[in-house]
Amino acid sequence: MYDVSLTESFFPRQTDLELRDTTVGSALREAASQWPDDIALEEFSETGESGRKWTFAELLADAEKLADALLTRYQPGERIVIWAPNIPEWILCEYAFGIAGLVLVTANPGYQKRELTYVIEQSSAVGLFHIGNFRGNPMAEIAKAIGEDNDQLRELVDMQDRDALFATGSLSSPRPEVTPSDIAQIQYTSGSTGFPKGVLLHHYGLTNNSRHSFERLGIDPKGKLLLVAPLFHTTGCAVSVLGACQSGTHIVLPPMFEPNLANKLVESEKITSVIGVPTMYMMMLEVDDANPRDLTSVDVIGAGGSMVSPELIRRIKDRFGCKFTNGYGMTETSPLLTGTRDSDPMDKQTQTIGQPFSQLDVSIRDPQTNSVVPLGKVGEICARGYSVMAGYNDNPEATAEAIDAEGWMHTGDLGMMDEQGFITITGRVKEMIIRGGENLFPVEIENILLEHDTVAQVAVVGLPDEKWGEIVAAFIRTPEGASLDPAVLKAHCREHLAAQKTPVVWVEVDEYPMTGSGKVQKFQLRDKYLAGDYDAA
Repeated sequence: MYDVSLTESFFPRQTDLELRDTTVGSALREAASQWPDDIALEEFSETGESGRKWTFAELLADAEKLADALLTRYQPGERIVIWAPNIPEWILCEYAFGIAGLVLVTANPGYQKRELTYVIEQSSAVGLFHIGNFRGNPMAEIAKAIGEDNDQLRELVDMQDRDALFATGSLSSPRPEVTPSDIAQIQYTSGSTGFPKGVLLHHYGLTNNSRHSFERLGIDPKGKLLLVAPLFHTTGCAVSVLGACQSGTHIVLPPMFEPNLANKLVESEKITSVIGVPTMYMMMLEVDDANPRDLTSVDVIGAGGSMVSPELIRRIKDRFGCKFTNGYGMTETSPLLTGTRDSDPMDKQTQTIGQPFSQLDVSIRDPQTNSVVPLGKVGEICARGYSVMAGYNDNPEATAEAIDAEGWMHTGDLGMMDEQGFITITGRVKEMIIRGGENLFPVEIENILLEHDTVAQVAVVGLPDEKWGEIVAAFIRTPEGASLDPAVLKAHCREHLAAQKTPVVWVEVDEYPMTGSGKVQKFQLRDKYLAGDYDAA
């Protein structure tokens, strides 16, 4: 714990951890030099069987080989979308892109055509790397349809076809000198317009933040990390992959999170650390109640993406007999800003999101005046330092709105700080719904629903849920003569949106609580529903 005594809600950056001029490629080169024969990555099947393995030296060799092949087809700086679940080729591409100076654009494998098309077009991507299908999503078919409609895409590549992935073209680009300030990734996060914004993340922020994250987590170097966070999230491809690389940690990679599989791998592979969202741990504990396994190898569990209840923290510590850390951050900050430590007092572990990370300024500011608020007063959580994004892709207005003239990144989250710098989340300035650690924005869902002829008006709201943190609810006013049919609207949403964005609670309303300026008061919808004033369809 940092020993500070603050007089206002401003935590000045601590310098106990260094910042290094690293890139994604240089991090892997250092790992291959330091631990050449240690296992870096091991693939596992849906049934828990071990598959392919790479030592750090082998992973570097494959990444450099792929980078050289890509540089015969792409110019440094070009953007390529990776649309795939947790497969080894995802991580191989992450390193190869970093070495080749290509920009990796992440995409949720649950995306449907409309969502993926938006990401491709907004990022100006010239390549789409995908797999055939995943959990019933016909990805190859969707990719082909998009390719037929999109002139900017030069390549559609099946990542699991090694010949196609490593194919050589006619260009002769040498390996570029990639610098820490170069953009490594574009990750999409929802914005106030309802359209996702492309977050420009640089090598410097991603590599240093992941290294600092492993230090805060207290992960034992040379252990085994069960990587269950989706790779298209910064928790997966940044914190987990790049943190493991810089600590010599052996990644155990199943293709997806499934609680029975996760517990089986913890037992069979003697997993020492897991990084995920609270929902995952709740599910692992639930299946463990029915089918107990030996989980005692776990030394550290890290959580993020949503608040963790004190009861869940205690259950995790009791069942796994491990250390627990809860982190807080956002895609725009590469991603982690704060985190608890296992050595923190229990009330700090269970009621706060910890102290800020090293080398970051964090403050609580008045949303109206942008001034620092007194200790214990609620305001907007803001951060400044090395891990803040370069900006939003082709969106200077949104960038200027998020990062003020003094360099403060405004998170949109409300919180308060105590004199030791521990921060407590109290709410959100924005209307973001966080379901199982994934950010969902109501306007995107509302826009889809409004396209259906049985929806005259809609307000999408997050409702608290013990398992997911929040679930999606749609409060709908139908046109005269029409009635609410949840099954029809669910099918409509699933045609255009990933499954997790589809509302699970449907409420028909005659009118909405409104502000004086004519805006729907969504907090009142939420409060009235929880009070029992509305009946779900």
